[in-house]
Amino acid sequence: MKPQYFIAILFATALYWMYLLYAPYLMAITIAALLAISTSNIQNYLEKHLKSKLGASFISSLLLAVLFFAPLGYFLTTLTLQLNNLEADTIKKVEEYLTNFVENPPSYLVFIEPYISDSLQDLDVNALTAGALKFAGKVGSFSAGFLKNAFLVIVFYFFAQYNGATIVSFLKRVVQMSSEEGTLLARELSSVMSVVFYSILTTAMFEGALFGIAISFIGYNGLLFGIMYGFASLVPVVGGIMMWLPFMLYEFSIGNSFNAWFIAIYSIVMISIIADTFVKPIIIKEINMKLLNEDDAKLNELVIFFAIIAGLTTFGFWGMILGPAITAFFLTILKLFEARTAECEKHYPIN
Repeated sequence: MKPQYFIAILFATALYWMYLLYAPYLMAITIAALLAISTSNIQNYLEKHLKSKLGASFISSLLLAVLFFAPLGYFLTTLTLQLNNLEADTIKKVEEYLTNFVENPPSYLVFIEPYISDSLQDLDVNALTAGALKFAGKVGSFSAGFLKNAFLVIVFYFFAQYNGATIVSFLKRVVQMSSEEGTLLARELSSVMSVVFYSILTTAMFEGALFGIAISFIGYNGLLFGIMYGFASLVPVVGGIMMWLPFMLYEFSIGNSFNAWFIAIYSIVMISIIADTFVKPIIIKEINMKLLNEDDAKLNELVIFFAIIAGLTTFGFWGMILGPAITAFFLTILKLFEARTAECEKHYPIN
């Protein structure tokens, strides 16, 4: 057996056992690496001013935990406690309202009643209630698992920031990638991920604040439900509806029609139309202008939109980061192939 074949077999064996060893942590490691790429400009800024890679890595990890994971932890913990203390009378009121709504649609729906009657009659309120209770029971276990994964992401993120340059340099030597190709891959992936991450964080905070302020005026926990709306808004098209529709139904069920209509109209007009349709593109455009140079990658917004949808569908919550990253990585690899083909044609022209 030739020595190179023996080394290849050893490498494949080691890679297989490394996969088995770190398989439970692969998602956390991948997310941490992508977040480190997304926030590399913050790390570079801190290193420049602190003159310490260790200090910069610690502060950037702390910022990530405070701005991204602390709100999620608060949301999941508070939601778990509230769902566990949910009174049966509350569920009963919503169930009775939905049943009455199905059997006797209100007069203001008289024009569309023929079109919705069949759909309403097919609505199984008991099954809906049972599903809600089942969901409430799963939230606690999901919260514990998510918070554990969030802690692991922060730990891996710290090491990615502290040792990232060394690891990238080593990988470039291993795969024998030229300096130009490595720079292209790093620049394009970093630029796309930075825009996606900061856009997601900024718009989620903006829309969550709008909803939280409004909902606090009618007696709800504005911080909790603002955070909920912020992350729900990351789900395209239906994310906002998943938040304001349950509030509207509950307010109707307890007889607060004004509050119900206020929540629905405010969410549709102020958040979905004004904030999401007009303000959000301006925010993304400003982030693009601040973060990207003329030579950086500018992934089409429609491509990013579908990448986020595909990511959320395939990977769940973390898909909003994985989807654009996978898409950007694939398109960058195509650019590398294109560049190599052009280089070959320059030296070996096709007659």
